Amino acid sequence: MPKPVFRSLSRGAPAEKPVNSPCVSICVLNEESICTGCFRTGEEISRWGRLTNRERRSVLALCIERAKRLNPFF
Repeated sequence: MPKPVFRSLSRGAPAEKPVNSPCVSICVLNEESICTGCFRTGEEISRWGRLTNRERRSVLALCIERAKRLNPFF
């Protein structure tokens, strides 16, 4: 019986690594439903695993803006 042939799904292009979560294990949502640790919204936190890298980068940009607005030490 011949061995099965496995082909790369990426067609030779290297797979992009997932963008890491900004979580810092301080998971408390403020009155605006924004985490005081990573500055993501509750919805962004719950959807993170299903977001594309492009969407994750957009969320990270929003986190930076929120951190500037909400954290006096940022």
